[in-house]
Amino acid sequence: MTEPEPLPLIMESSLQIAWDYLERSGEITDPQQTAEILLGSIKTQILKGESRTLMLSNRAIAAVEQHRKAA
Repeated sequence: MTEPEPLPLIMESSLQIAWDYLERSGEITDPQQTAEILLGSIKTQILKGESRTLMLSNRAIAAVEQHRKAA
């Protein structure tokens, strides 16, 4: 069995995946706000026990999209 990735690496990887997706799709209009939403979502999920990188990034992307629809 392999060792789990350290949390800082999981956070960094998840953030990068989400950021790259949003950047390529042209959805980043306010970089600061986008980063805050992504990090907040990832942090909340990790505190709830989620550690799968793709799940973290996908849910963070959804949080940004939901925030945009609410604005």
